[in-house]
Amino acid sequence: MGADPRPVSEIDPASFWKKIVEPAEPFLNAVNQQLIRQAHEFDPQIVPYAEHALNGSGKHLRPTLVALAAGCFGKPNESHVTAAVIIEMVHLATLVHDDVMDEAQIRRGNATVAAKWGNEIAVLFGDCLFAQALKLASNFPTTEVCRAVALATNTVCSGEILQTQQRRNFPAARRDYFRVIEMKTGELFTLSCDLAAFLSDATAEQRAALREFGAAVGTAYQVYDDCVDLFGKEADAGKSLGTDLAKGKLTWPLLLAWEKATPADRTSLESMIQNWQPENFSAVDALLEKYGTFQPSVQVIENYLEKARQALRIIPASPGRTGLLGLTDFLLQQTSVLAVEQP
Repeated sequence: MGADPRPVSEIDPASFWKKIVEPAEPFLNAVNQQLIRQAHEFDPQIVPYAEHALNGSGKHLRPTLVALAAGCFGKPNESHVTAAVIIEMVHLATLVHDDVMDEAQIRRGNATVAAKWGNEIAVLFGDCLFAQALKLASNFPTTEVCRAVALATNTVCSGEILQTQQRRNFPAARRDYFRVIEMKTGELFTLSCDLAAFLSDATAEQRAALREFGAAVGTAYQVYDDCVDLFGKEADAGKSLGTDLAKGKLTWPLLLAWEKATPADRTSLESMIQNWQPENFSAVDALLEKYGTFQPSVQVIENYLEKARQALRIIPASPGRTGLLGLTDFLLQQTSVLAVEQP
């Protein structure tokens, strides 16, 4: 990627993203086609739910990671496409369940499965997606893929459980915040890079480096997503915002405000979260601004992105490596755009 002379916040996000993924577009098209085929692997009466969930919308960050990581060692092949489809199905299953727990109405600009068909259907369909992903993984001639997918799925769900246990519990959430997001978000980014390297016959050292890259980028992405939920605009995000607050999920900016707050403000913040009402938004926003939580959160994102870039030092120069570095630049750009939107 050539250097753009404009400030990063002024670069059009869609154009920036297109530049990163353009070399991977044939791969991503193959992933989308296989996702469509997977939708029709379900019972005919379940197909409408599958078509809605597997509709190819979204940035497909995890399949993109598979394509770019594989591109560090040559051209991605059909096994990489299948791995990307499996990971995306696991990810979509977690989103279906997340939307039930968060009572979210919008996902990727469309009604959530839960909003469209109800919580019971959404929970059961999410389970079906998990099972279908594992079924597809079992088709590989090695058990390593199915094992890795199963372990990652277990880790993601465990992270969600830990986060749910810690709702409205500031001390526990502050202690375990990064562990939880590494489990629930970082793990599938890690899996994407790891399986791509494994299926490309990368060395153990290269595979470990790409795992480290995936974990760092995934963690940075989750901190960014937490910032979007508090500081972003719903029209730009394409999903329901403010659901973390409403459900008592204590994300990094909120934890920073609690940590810095005076005893009186801390008590007030705890009370608002414990007894949440929509009208509390403005008061919470005021505390986030008072204690300057946005910039320190940005710094955390930048630190993890730098860690990700450092992990790639042992990866040979290649289009894939260039693309992975570009992905860190894109996330930094998205964070800069969010910063510009702040008052």
